[in-house]
Amino acid sequence: MCGRYAITSSPEALRALLAYLDLPNFPPRWNIAPTQPVPIVRLDQGQRRFALVRWGLIPPWVKDPKQFSLVFNARAEAVNDRPAFQNAMKRRRCLFPADGFYEWKKEGDRSRPYFVRRRDKTPFAFAGLWESWMGPNGEEMESATIITTNANRLLRAIHERMPVIVAPEAFELWLDTANVDAVTAAALLAPAPEDLLEAYEISTAVNRVANDSADLIEPMTETEQMEPQTKPQRTAKARRRDDSGQGSLF
Repeated sequence: MCGRYAITSSPEALRALLAYLDLPNFPPRWNIAPTQPVPIVRLDQGQRRFALVRWGLIPPWVKDPKQFSLVFNARAEAVNDRPAFQNAMKRRRCLFPADGFYEWKKEGDRSRPYFVRRRDKTPFAFAGLWESWMGPNGEEMESATIITTNANRLLRAIHERMPVIVAPEAFELWLDTANVDAVTAAALLAPAPEDLLEAYEISTAVNRVANDSADLIEPMTETEQMEPQTKPQRTAKARRRDDSGQGSLF
């Protein structure tokens, strides 16, 4: 799955990769979690634009977002079938800029965190869907979810799922909902190539959402490897889930 990720490249580097018109200025974020505001890139009148939305999809038919468990991941196998994703897959596809993401390997009652990034340490983009929710009093909320697929061979030893990483040459195909139908776009929802990524164990400091610094992605030391590993903590803001319908963190 993808329950936490990091954006550490400069605004200029991300803009060069994703070619959006806007000139946002934002600091690095090392421990992004569901319910937080996150940047996405989407098409608006044929132009790529940068937007901030809440991570955790709220479908437009939801009556009360407070009573709806956030969908922070959408399974690729379900995006063209499940009501929560069908319209977004047809009309509101987006990209999530990222520099890496976290996965937890379960070993009995222990969970070991790993950081996953491109081997060349350059930024990339997850496939995503976004929606706009309108409340009874005119209030509006934009939200988004990251699409996941089966893990490739590298990550399968850590977790069975991984976020879909869209190749730069396929950005336009994924974003262009006016000319590319949902079935065609779904062909992009595949595991990353085996030689694209690297993964290494890191400190359990990442388990606390409040921790947000470059130290989080430092390789784990021998001393830390001897310490007990704990499960990631929930944020206090909301119960989170993936689109399996079961309460989940990662």
